[in-house]
Amino acid sequence: MFQLTRSVTWQALKQLHAQTADDRIRDYFTADPQRFEKMSLRVGGLFLDYSKHQVSDAVLDKLIELAEHSALVQRRAQMFSGDIINVTEDRPVLHTALRNLGEGPLMVDGQDVMPEIQRTREQIRQFSEAVRNGEWKGYSGERIRDVVNIGIGGSDLGPNMACRALLKHRHPELNFHFVSNVDGAHIQKVLSRLDPATTLFIVSTKTFSTQETLLNAHTARRWFLENAGPDADVGAHFIAASTNKKAAMAFGIREENVFEFWAWVGGRYSMWSSIGLPIALSIGFEGFMELLEGAYAMDQHFLTAPFRENMPVLMALIGIWYINFVGAETQAIVPYDQALHQLPAFLQQLDMESNGKSVDIFGHPVDYKTGPIVWGQTGSNGQHAFFQLLHQGTRYVPIDFIASLKPEPGVEEHHFALLTNMLAQANAFMEGSQSGSRLDPYSCPGNRPSSVLLLDELTPRNLGALIALYEHKVFVQGVIWNINSFDQWGVQLGKRIAGEISERIDEQSQDFDASTQGLLALVRGHFAADGAPRASAAEPAAKPAGKSGKRTKG
Repeated sequence: MFQLTRSVTWQALKQLHAQTADDRIRDYFTADPQRFEKMSLRVGGLFLDYSKHQVSDAVLDKLIELAEHSALVQRRAQMFSGDIINVTEDRPVLHTALRNLGEGPLMVDGQDVMPEIQRTREQIRQFSEAVRNGEWKGYSGERIRDVVNIGIGGSDLGPNMACRALLKHRHPELNFHFVSNVDGAHIQKVLSRLDPATTLFIVSTKTFSTQETLLNAHTARRWFLENAGPDADVGAHFIAASTNKKAAMAFGIREENVFEFWAWVGGRYSMWSSIGLPIALSIGFEGFMELLEGAYAMDQHFLTAPFRENMPVLMALIGIWYINFVGAETQAIVPYDQALHQLPAFLQQLDMESNGKSVDIFGHPVDYKTGPIVWGQTGSNGQHAFFQLLHQGTRYVPIDFIASLKPEPGVEEHHFALLTNMLAQANAFMEGSQSGSRLDPYSCPGNRPSSVLLLDELTPRNLGALIALYEHKVFVQGVIWNINSFDQWGVQLGKRIAGEISERIDEQSQDFDASTQGLLALVRGHFAADGAPRASAAEPAAKPAGKSGKRTKG
């Protein structure tokens, strides 16, 4: 059996790390004045500078060799052609098909899936246009003004991030709300501001069985029926994005308002499907298609560019260098753009749920590190918070800086300050304190690596390309580590045990550990098996949110 860590290339990379561990990044620039030109590239509206990494030419050559000796070419072709690469769930992985703009068929189990995808796109177009132009009416005959997406994980993070990132493109008469937390305070806060007559709910759940989403959906449905009056029509205010049409219809959603997607669409890769319906409602169907076009352009680049000029491959290999040879545990995502403030959370799920694995595709334990801990927030805030640790602490954290070049009208001075701050930080992480004194205990050592990703402008097209770039980066790393990036058994385990505890709340079960039993006893004193508060512990019932059925006027 092939063992990655015993391969000749892996061993050569270990030796290179020992030889280059004390290299200074700035010395690479001194030795090669063309380093920036050689280690930067453009794909469409995205520009990547990866020259400020502690990666010598010899290291980069060996990393490229690592990719060439892996199954990347084969697995990449299999993913795009619909072969089964999610081996544990026996499924193809075809989020790329959702943004496929080519003319040819794409066969899965002997059936061309492109006509189904195109039909769903047309359904999204017709519905989004009807809501946006006011043709879609609520039970009272009024147009929709508020859209509430109820989902969790990929059914929330993707559309939430994209709608916020593209806020300047939003329909001026529509407001968007995203409910994901099972904490009732979340949905109550949202509902308290809404008018049932002008609110549309999107229940986004692949199987229509996700506990958190269904609990929030039923709370929203109950609120709607209590506040809409005798003319309440659930079918006029609730739609679904789901693979389970039967369950959605049992909830009260009309058959024609269940927007289909497929088992081969992973949740964290689903914003390109009907899960992206809030995006189409917000920025319009043309904008949604531009998002898909940007992702499709990145797909084509990933498929055709040589590894040495392939943006996702290069980012993936540099990440592997830090994770497996330098010893970095985390990866910081730092957007210098307030519109992208949800991007770190989205990429956190994309990367950590995909490559947070300790066994390979054959179920054998791996003897090397896989996915990093991904974290971050907007840069100008981070400069006055966690950047201190990055500059002077004992942790070694590679950073992705992300920004758009084009400012919004009227805030050009702000945007210039934003970009110069980002460039200053990237330089400071590399250079360290200018004094260069190793005797100064308060100096910053520098030699901290970073990439800079610049978007010409934050448009739907460029955002689509950016997200596809990170999707493919994660895929490449998963292939080289020989793990399945498309299952999530840890997530499923938590769901299963939560269901067992909920069902057995009234049992004095010995199946759980002493800690869980003790904590369950405390919960049992307050809640019955159906989740209702026990009479002895119940507080006076609060007035339902939004009882008046009207938005509070300020």
